[in-house]
Amino acid sequence: MKRIIFSACLLFCLSCSVNKQTAKPISFAGNPVVAHRGAFKLNKLPENSIAALKEAIRLKCTGSEFDVRMTADDSLIINHDPHFNKLEIEKVSYAELMAFKLSNGEPLPTLQQYLVAGMQSNTATRLVLEIKPSGISKERGKRIAEKVVQLVKQLKADAMIVYISFDYDILLRIRELDEKAILQYLEGNKAPAQVKADKIDGIDYHFSFFQKNPTWIAEAKQHKLALNAWTVNDSTTMSWLLKEGFDYITTNEPELLFRLLKK
Repeated sequence: MKRIIFSACLLFCLSCSVNKQTAKPISFAGNPVVAHRGAFKLNKLPENSIAALKEAIRLKCTGSEFDVRMTADDSLIINHDPHFNKLEIEKVSYAELMAFKLSNGEPLPTLQQYLVAGMQSNTATRLVLEIKPSGISKERGKRIAEKVVQLVKQLKADAMIVYISFDYDILLRIRELDEKAILQYLEGNKAPAQVKADKIDGIDYHFSFFQKNPTWIAEAKQHKLALNAWTVNDSTTMSWLLKEGFDYITTNEPELLFRLLKK
């Protein structure tokens, strides 16, 4: 019981601290640059690390993307792959994962730690939160979505978040939980009209899907859907997407995209 009370008090204190840090009005950067797994590459930072997140915020990217998974003991952690140091995340405890560090010495961050870091001194960079599909079951994926939304609301981070996922049912569950949540779909197998009908706010597809289905660009604009493309790391594709009027471009090379924008 004491542990539960302590955890609740800690979460309340963190929320108060974050609220003080984000007292300034949020005014997201007016560029299309979304740093994929944070701005990690140029400075050789670990992907999805808090250091990479802070670098994306320093650069004033309009968004910084990161990946959420859940351990066997229901801890929400930040990692792209289903394994961390050869441990299958969904089948081990967070304590087991904590035995290993990221390459810069950071511990594997929890979602709570990541959100708190992302809200500090940040009024320009969206937190683009990808919920990875569960490898165990669709129902577990929905439960992960529920826990993520609950934590986001507890930390009062709602205004900073864009939810993305390859699992359509995860997005539909988030919509049931929060009618105001900003949602983007990743898989690339649904036309914009279907996405709009299901009250999802944007399509965030691999750029090749837009090259194969160029009419989707105009259709998305017609339905007032946000247009995002991943993961774009060359100047030719970046320039094409800019010409087509994409709202966001997700990239491992945010500095390159910023240089193109300056031209």
